[in-house]
Amino acid sequence: VYEGLDIITNKVSAQEQRICRHHMISFVDPLVTNYTVVDFRNRATIYLPETKFLLLWEEPIITLNLCSGKFLSIPRSLQVFEETGISHSEFLHRQHTEEGGGPLGGPLKFSNPCILWLHADQAVLDERLDKRVDDMLAAGLLEELRDFHRRYNQKNVSENSQDYQHGIFQSIGFKEFHEYLITEGKCTLETSNQLLKKGIEALKQVTKRYARKQNRWVKNRFLSSKLTSHNLSLSSLGPGPIVPPVYGLEVSDVSKWEESVLEPALEIVQSFIQGRKPTATPIKMPYNEAENKRSYHLCDLCDRIIIGDREWAAHIKSKSHLNQLKKRRRLDSDAVNTIESQSVSPDHNKEPKEKGSPGQNDQELKCSV
Repeated sequence: VYEGLDIITNKVSAQEQRICRHHMISFVDPLVTNYTVVDFRNRATIYLPETKFLLLWEEPIITLNLCSGKFLSIPRSLQVFEETGISHSEFLHRQHTEEGGGPLGGPLKFSNPCILWLHADQAVLDERLDKRVDDMLAAGLLEELRDFHRRYNQKNVSENSQDYQHGIFQSIGFKEFHEYLITEGKCTLETSNQLLKKGIEALKQVTKRYARKQNRWVKNRFLSSKLTSHNLSLSSLGPGPIVPPVYGLEVSDVSKWEESVLEPALEIVQSFIQGRKPTATPIKMPYNEAENKRSYHLCDLCDRIIIGDREWAAHIKSKSHLNQLKKRRRLDSDAVNTIESQSVSPDHNKEPKEKGSPGQNDQELKCSV
């Protein structure tokens, strides 16, 4: 939605827009950092073909469900109560506890869905992501960054008010070149080249890190579930969240796109349409029977409620939690040192007594101990 940084944000090109018309692209000033989904929604209503959708896009009033920690829309909550006679919170609770429901929501809306997941070997994916950055550089990324920095960020930097946490400034690929942009022309060529190399490497690393995060989300959300919705007996497997079956399509070798991706994908979709079992086998991951997906864990350090054993295990290994743990240990250590310094004996600074015989000194040491 923001103007500028077309290369780094991978915006649809002008040529592609001529093929397929797009709306609401590059219409927000980059200096606006408080543009929200509500603003986007209000503007998007003018493109909705039927007025009946306007009710769904009504300006919401948000309230916090103190029990679950989730935000609920008051108009939607009133609608649920009018139609069902129960509160919105109770309605959601019943959905989650239905057969096939879970902490993330109720049962699947459609009875026979499937997911096609294009995945590649990690080494191949990393190589492609690195090449993507190289292609962006060849397409004029540095010129784009320099121009954007000069027009929108240089003044903020001079006033020490730059903000890389909101709006377009948080985009992957801009803040990584901060040192290079603010020192270009003010340092030696060698230093500038080193900072440029550092920014490029940082961009490649954060891009690969983000791709890994996306893969973990797919695995945790879809591949680690006990139940799938296709050809399974729910009564025999017991309670638990149901997710669609995920069919993996290997894209490591794009020269084999037809036989490895296109043809298997068409066969899988056709099988679902015809109501028969595909020849391909869904991806499965081992399921931990002892895992509780509805357990509540309170993290006193982070002041958060974590739902689910796996989510809790991930949280206690997260960077934010470990940082809070370091702070707590540092505070505890400082407190112990303070107590010890205050509890030192008043005789600590007195002159030592005249030395006696070695045996006498040993005996006095034993007594003091």
